[in-house]
Amino acid sequence: MTGTAPVRARSAEEAPEGGPARPAGSRLIADLRLVTVPWLLTRVLGLGSLALSRRLFDEVGSGVRPAALAQGLFAFDGAFYRDIAAGGYDAVPHAGLRFFPLYPLLGRGLSWPFGAAPDTALLAITAASSLVFLVLLARLVRLETGDDDLARRSVWLACVVPPALVLVLGYSEALLMALAAASFLGWRTRRWEGAAAAGYLAGLARPLGVLLAVPAAVEAARAWPTSTARDRARALLAAVAPVAGLFTYLAWVGRRTGDLLDPLHIQEDPSLRGGFSDPFSALWRTGRALTGGDVGTGLHLPWALLFVVLVVVVARRLPASYGAYAAVGLVVALSGHNVDSLERYALTAFPIVVGGAMLLRRPAAERAVLALAGAGFVGYATLTFLGAFVP
Repeated sequence: MTGTAPVRARSAEEAPEGGPARPAGSRLIADLRLVTVPWLLTRVLGLGSLALSRRLFDEVGSGVRPAALAQGLFAFDGAFYRDIAAGGYDAVPHAGLRFFPLYPLLGRGLSWPFGAAPDTALLAITAASSLVFLVLLARLVRLETGDDDLARRSVWLACVVPPALVLVLGYSEALLMALAAASFLGWRTRRWEGAAAAGYLAGLARPLGVLLAVPAAVEAARAWPTSTARDRARALLAAVAPVAGLFTYLAWVGRRTGDLLDPLHIQEDPSLRGGFSDPFSALWRTGRALTGGDVGTGLHLPWALLFVVLVVVVARRLPASYGAYAAVGLVVALSGHNVDSLERYALTAFPIVVGGAMLLRRPAAERAVLALAGAGFVGYATLTFLGAFVP
């Protein structure tokens, strides 16, 4: 299905077949029934993988205990978010400026009124954000396709693919994905102010949040010919909001360090994303790494090729804004010299998951893929906690 206009008749707020709209409470209950089991499964898989990793190291490991294993749900980037939430940016090295502020500041803010430690607040935000994302994902799929079964498959696939570990860790991806889905729902139902608010917060949540400006511009352009002057202004506001969110943080950094682009320059460190590299070169390097025995880097190649296929599926079957977001997200994920976090970057471009669900119409194929994905989740998570794989 390739839509050219916002879908209204089968929106998440309306009943199918033109019947009476269901009360908001009953809609939410129905959505929660759909997403709660897969949402819980993600947490079981993540926590179970952490327990498995600790058991494996205790039984057969040797040498120094991996830092990621000690950090647990705050492995790798999560430790920075936890430290920023606890003590602000003064509590982390200069490189910590690359972590955008919305997630840790929410953790810091919520830890005070509820008397919780910042790490507890951060994990609660991750859990709540992932639940909101799944609800909005299901609503978006129904909105665009009217296919309840596709909505169910999309939710399950989003919960068990290996990169979905970030929906459990103390990372900001879950928050960004919830805001991205809210933005799409706003654009597609022409609720521009809500979309602008979500887009602005997305720009404060992660650098990749600014990419929402691309699909927002697509939707604004589609609405332009039939819009009033006021609606055009609202659409433009929604399109620039993610950029405004990004530059709000960069302006603060500029006042702090004197370099407006400091967070982006930090990412150019070879141990992080490195300098810019075109996506084709990145694919070539991962292929050579796989054949050369560097399995950690080479494992990104099959994922990258799969994502390319799924972007094509999204571009052909969903409205152009979804394809634009999936495509630009994948291009950016492949544009660094280091593609270690390719999978979770691509996951934030959530239409890719819907594209995968579209290919699983046969129940046998769906069961097989979900089982394989769940096993891969445990494998990738275990490697992450053992410090052998960077999520």
